[in-house]
Amino acid sequence: MRIAIFSDVHGNRFALEAVLKDIQASHPDVLVNLGDQVWGAADPRGAWRIQQSLGAVTVRGNTDEFLSRAAPSAELADWLKGQLEPDAPQRLMDLPITAEVAEGEVAVAHGSLRDPSEALFLRFTGGQSHSASPQEMLEQARAFPKARVVVVGHTHREMLQVLEGITFVNAGPVSRQFDGLPLARWVLLEKRGAAWTVSFRRVEYDVEAAAQWALEHAPMGQLEATHLRTGVLPR
Repeated sequence: MRIAIFSDVHGNRFALEAVLKDIQASHPDVLVNLGDQVWGAADPRGAWRIQQSLGAVTVRGNTDEFLSRAAPSAELADWLKGQLEPDAPQRLMDLPITAEVAEGEVAVAHGSLRDPSEALFLRFTGGQSHSASPQEMLEQARAFPKARVVVVGHTHREMLQVLEGITFVNAGPVSRQFDGLPLARWVLLEKRGAAWTVSFRRVEYDVEAAAQWALEHAPMGQLEATHLRTGVLPR
């Protein structure tokens, strides 16, 4: 069995199309979307429509809530509402926080297994990151007793850790990378016998086309373009 998982599209149609082309070549049995679908500015309407057409198992990301609740940027939220269908904010809010695939052997979420705004792997205090305790990660996983693999996104960092036989994975982002490499990311899970393998995938896409789209159409286009081009969050 093959499960293709992607996260954090952030309204980047260009990166999403490249990821989906790479995924298609792997012939997955199941497609999973870990959320943060549209909060970005490289053709979010196009990215939204593609994601709606995939039939993927999908969970809610923290920024998916920004179109219905208080957002860090009212300007971006208002612009996005104008880009999307009127029912898009509610459809995003109606998504579940967690999902199970492969008869429960794989549990997925955007952030942690209890809150899309909370990181499972990392915590951030005073601008510094530190790892969540193994005990905390295992405690959350116990709510999914069949799970052998737990996959999340949210922190935009590819990570893997094995604790008491459970493989914890952070898939990395399709868009808005934080590590200085503007490459779109996704993860392939493969079950061979009783074992699950994890492959981190990185895909080149037309970053400049995405940046130009943001510059020409989005109210915060310069900020978005800089982030996309550098793969580093602008300060």
